[in-house]
Amino acid sequence: MDTPKNTSSTLLERIRTHRLTTTFTLLATLSVGILAGSILTRNVSGKEQSEVNSTDAKPLVIPSPVALSNGFSQIVKQVGPAVVNINTEELPKPSTNRRGRRGTQKTPQPNDPNGDDDSQQSPGDMQDFFNRFFGGQGGDDGDGGAAGERRALGSGFIVDPRGYIITNNHVVDKADKIYVKLSTDPDGGPGDEGRPATVIGVDKDTDIAVIKIDSKEPLPTVKLGNSDGAQVGDWVLAIGSPFALSKTVTAGIISAKNRSIDEPSPNGVSQTQFQRFIQTDAAINPGNSGGPLVDMAGQVVGMNTAIYTQSMGSQGVGFAMPANIIATVYNMLIGPEHKVVRGSIGIQFQVAQSSAVNRVYGFSSGVIVGVVTPNGGAAKAGIQAGDVIVSIDGRNIKDGDDLVNDISARHVGSTVKLGYLRDGKQNTANVVIGDRAKTYADITGQPDDTSTPQESDAGEGKLGITVSAIPASISAKVGIKGGVIVTTVRPGSFADEIGLGKGTIITAINRKPVTDEASYRAIVSNLKSKDDVVFVIQSPTQKNLNSYVGGTLP
Repeated sequence: MDTPKNTSSTLLERIRTHRLTTTFTLLATLSVGILAGSILTRNVSGKEQSEVNSTDAKPLVIPSPVALSNGFSQIVKQVGPAVVNINTEELPKPSTNRRGRRGTQKTPQPNDPNGDDDSQQSPGDMQDFFNRFFGGQGGDDGDGGAAGERRALGSGFIVDPRGYIITNNHVVDKADKIYVKLSTDPDGGPGDEGRPATVIGVDKDTDIAVIKIDSKEPLPTVKLGNSDGAQVGDWVLAIGSPFALSKTVTAGIISAKNRSIDEPSPNGVSQTQFQRFIQTDAAINPGNSGGPLVDMAGQVVGMNTAIYTQSMGSQGVGFAMPANIIATVYNMLIGPEHKVVRGSIGIQFQVAQSSAVNRVYGFSSGVIVGVVTPNGGAAKAGIQAGDVIVSIDGRNIKDGDDLVNDISARHVGSTVKLGYLRDGKQNTANVVIGDRAKTYADITGQPDDTSTPQESDAGEGKLGITVSAIPASISAKVGIKGGVIVTTVRPGSFADEIGLGKGTIITAINRKPVTDEASYRAIVSNLKSKDDVVFVIQSPTQKNLNSYVGGTLP
């Protein structure tokens, strides 16, 4: 009975022994195979490398540079040195209700006479797509308070070797500090903004500004062309600093001319009456603002100003202000008054009208007068609402644009002979050209804020303070008769940095007595960048306690 058990036990032991032997045998075989394969592979690889012969391969040779036939590179070499990068800085401002320098001025309501031959416009369908770009890297375009500094970037081009530069007004608008980098300046890091620039004059109607930098050596300049000679289909180059990428060149053609863009303000009145653009498909992006649009002769035919886009990126529809308009505005901005003066006859009219209106009123071309400004040139000459102006000095006019372009270019005080229809009968009238800005101010009670800031704003712009006459109670307390008192100090401004606080009484600036607001404005208006400025200040609480505070203007 015990025999089967012994047999079974012996069988199990034999199976276990054979299994271990088999396993060790397989592992040994695999190890030998792997080792042999590695040795064979290494020997084969070495053999192949040693037997490859590449003595017949020829080294690559870099050819000499070849000048391409399109000539773009030659134009860039010619114009590029005069194209500049513009950096602006807007310091934080307290939340106040003061007038802004852009986008916040009161605009005439529809059907209100504004004395500047303006037209009555309705909002277009481009408001959500047509975007001006404040350099592209700017912040909120509002006028309220801000938590910190806001910086923006744009472009410009030098037109005078003494450092006069043309750019867009919206590039420098609201800027407290403006810096310019030349094409030869190194691309530095933070703190290397460039050369300080000052604003010579601006024209908001055409979005043109003139700034200036100081240079010991004559600077390279562009050559301005005649934009009337530019034709649809002509090749053009756009040069600037899109998205902070300086010295960028894009190419395209002129897609259209005399393009009018309806950019309504919040109340629906067009603000682009004097803007007739060159349209181009050359890529224009945020940061290109103020850069030149150059033709194949190397001449500037326009200044890149705006894009038509849904994404703030180029979609092949860009707009440039024509060179002929730029030249006219520039010549006025560098004049003694540093502002653009436009003529006006004191009427308002409707731009678009049905052909049925023309047939009923019996004219094929001309302008129906909608509103006549009281005391304006047209009113004094007997022009009435409903009259149809058909000619200027014997020349038939096509439409409202034709009328505005002609009248605005005439000198204030000159006389023009208007031909007009009243009840179907031909009449003429001699009309004296008025100043559009003054006409606007007479109607609204506010200045037409389209040029350089007035003297009253000089202290705020240069120093960062506003002042007023000293209240009688304070004047009697400290025993002084002259001077001005600081009412506000802008954070981060020159005055703030040197410790000129609110409530401080200023009695002298640079050893010149400040007796009232007029003398204060006169002194401050002559201050320039890099000037040393020293204030004599009087305590508002103690008599005969004078202090001296000063610094160097940025």
